[in-house]
Amino acid sequence: MKLYQSIGPNPRVVKMFIAEKGIDVPREDIDLMGGENRRAPYTSRNPAGQSPCLELDDGAHLSEITAICEYLEEKHPNPPLIGTTPEERAETRMWTRRVDLKICEPMANGFRFSDGLRLFQDRILTVPEAAPGLKSMAKDGETWLENNFKGPWLAGERFTLADILLYAFIDFGGQVGQPLDPDFKKLTAWRDRVKARPSATASA
Repeated sequence: MKLYQSIGPNPRVVKMFIAEKGIDVPREDIDLMGGENRRAPYTSRNPAGQSPCLELDDGAHLSEITAICEYLEEKHPNPPLIGTTPEERAETRMWTRRVDLKICEPMANGFRFSDGLRLFQDRILTVPEAAPGLKSMAKDGETWLENNFKGPWLAGERFTLADILLYAFIDFGGQVGQPLDPDFKKLTAWRDRVKARPSATASA
């Protein structure tokens, strides 16, 4: 396998997942700022022109972070980061979907359409007038999660892909003008617990 990676929260999710698994995956850096991901030969691996992308042993390629992490979980089931039973896997996928829709996607597009507009406006469809609303949606998602958080992790006692996904974006948000509200005491404590894990440093 080989992981094509770059800066950004999406590649960080996969890098952190790999670090938690303790597996060795060769890597190649892609120049996102220079647009290497938007032209050949990279687009022959991932026509969507997004990072990361995982090259499999048979030469096939996987993109989309949840698909990559699901694949790695099946190849390397221990330690489990999605689950060992149908119930655990369903719970992890539920929380992964929730944080993706409620927080990660609006946060990312809020950045792409405002602070990151110069980088993205010639690469993807951007809607600058939507940026304030998207940032508000991400904040609303965080509010919802704060009010529904049980802990210590999103799926209770299990640290999972959902925690990795959310952490990568919460940390990213703090760097691009969408910081976590310090009044969110439960989420702040959760973030600090994730930050203390070796995988958080290894994937930075």
